[in-house]
Amino acid sequence: MTSPARPDAPATTAREILADRVIIAERVHAFSSESTAAAAATTATGSAPQAIAVRDGRVLALGSRGELQRHIGPATVVDELPGATVTPGLVDGHTHIVFGLELTRGVQLTDLGLDEVRERLAEAAASAAPGSWIFGWGTDPNIFTETGFTGRIFDEATDGRPAFLRMRDAHSAVVNSAGIAAAGLTGRETFPDESRVGVDDRGEPTGYLLELAAMDLVLARIPAESLEDRAERLEAVLAGMAATGITGTHVMDFHDGSREVLELLESQGELPLRLRFSPMVPPGSDEAALAGIAELQGLHGRRWRVDGVKFMIDGTVDNGSAWLAEPDCYGQGRTSIWTDPEAYRRALRFFAERGIATATHAIGDRGVAFVLDAIASLDELAGRAAHRIEHIETIPDETVPRFAELGVAASMQPIHGTRHTRADRSDNWSVRLGEERAAHGWRCRDLRESGATVALGSDWPVTPYDPRVMMAESILRRPVARPELAPVQPEQALTMRQAFEGYTSHAARAIGADDEGRIEPGARAAFTVFASDPLEMDATTLASAEIVASYVDGEPVAR
Repeated sequence: MTSPARPDAPATTAREILADRVIIAERVHAFSSESTAAAAATTATGSAPQAIAVRDGRVLALGSRGELQRHIGPATVVDELPGATVTPGLVDGHTHIVFGLELTRGVQLTDLGLDEVRERLAEAAASAAPGSWIFGWGTDPNIFTETGFTGRIFDEATDGRPAFLRMRDAHSAVVNSAGIAAAGLTGRETFPDESRVGVDDRGEPTGYLLELAAMDLVLARIPAESLEDRAERLEAVLAGMAATGITGTHVMDFHDGSREVLELLESQGELPLRLRFSPMVPPGSDEAALAGIAELQGLHGRRWRVDGVKFMIDGTVDNGSAWLAEPDCYGQGRTSIWTDPEAYRRALRFFAERGIATATHAIGDRGVAFVLDAIASLDELAGRAAHRIEHIETIPDETVPRFAELGVAASMQPIHGTRHTRADRSDNWSVRLGEERAAHGWRCRDLRESGATVALGSDWPVTPYDPRVMMAESILRRPVARPELAPVQPEQALTMRQAFEGYTSHAARAIGADDEGRIEPGARAAFTVFASDPLEMDATTLASAEIVASYVDGEPVAR
């Protein structure tokens, strides 16, 4: 309940600072930094804090209801949230907000078998306008086990209409025969990186498009959505995130059209989340391209900002493009997306010299080790900005301690393991890697216990964004909705507090932010409010825990 200050609030002196808003709950979990933990963890009476005073979008004070009365004046808004628990605002450490609109165009095919995919496509073809493309997303690579990656297996279902189907990992797609013809694919296309168009034994294109450059070649020949349509869809995505308690996200790209769609939305009102964009650095970028990306740094709106850059050193295990120390069971996975990996080192140094934070997608064991080596080679430059590695799906024992030693954050999505692999190793990811490397997947607990920063995220739209489910599955190591399944590497399960730190204090540490991820004076006023104490719940209960409200810049954005 929100109300203006009570008439009987104590008078303030000129020396006291009045709050714009005071939030009063049952308890506040501050997740404070070590230097202030003792002061912030309890009130003057020794109990847990219950109230937060906010001024100008920052935390002014934290304490008991009585202690914060001095910050309440005639204009102060007081939010009474009986029985509720306030945590720092949850931040998804890895998403693709605007790019995700493109990635989720069309029919959702997530977790469907081959026959079900064909049925969905047939339904879409029956209602499609003449000459239009059919889109699908979330396609499971396991459905191509018998045929190999080809879009021609959907020709009959699509009834002569061109179709573009993205894989769930967002690193590949297939087009059907009509799509091959419409895009003019020959199978002889070349790219500046390790992207490629798949061909059969006769050299004819199969419609398989591996990595971004190959997909972009086809997408450039397909009409794009209007700016207004994208803005409407983005508004719905952001509102949905806010309703699940997310108050911000690290966006791992600055996709074409991002600025335009964000400015359109902000012309209509405030964004319900704070968005931090890190533009992608295409493999093989020359110095002019690097300079252009550097010039984007600091571009911002009211609640969005370009800050940092995103590299990709490899692809994915499922597609055979993760960079592995030893080949996978099909003899694949021995190269980097950067045809010249040394060019990556030079590009990394370019941004480190300018104090620009970096994030690098590295999934395979060799890819992760190479990125750590490259960061280590920066010497004193490494400390000028935060560096992080994304995904880290399989690493050996000797790689684990290097993250903490080098101060490199691990940005992980353990839900990829719980949703896309199985404990019996029967899935495509595990079969490709073999028993030993599959057993080294998503080592969240090992990294935490080594002292590393471990930020958590969803990689939306690769997997759903609900942070309650993400945290629950990082604890259960299996899908919340599938209790009959055995957990995948249960020894890597996080504790409840570690899971929350992955969405709060560790998410902030991953970008070098000392004023986010905790509730203490001076920090950004971003809060997630639960109906009851989430740290006292079991993981299954957390997955559907009631969100009372979320706040950004001290203002309620969902309630």
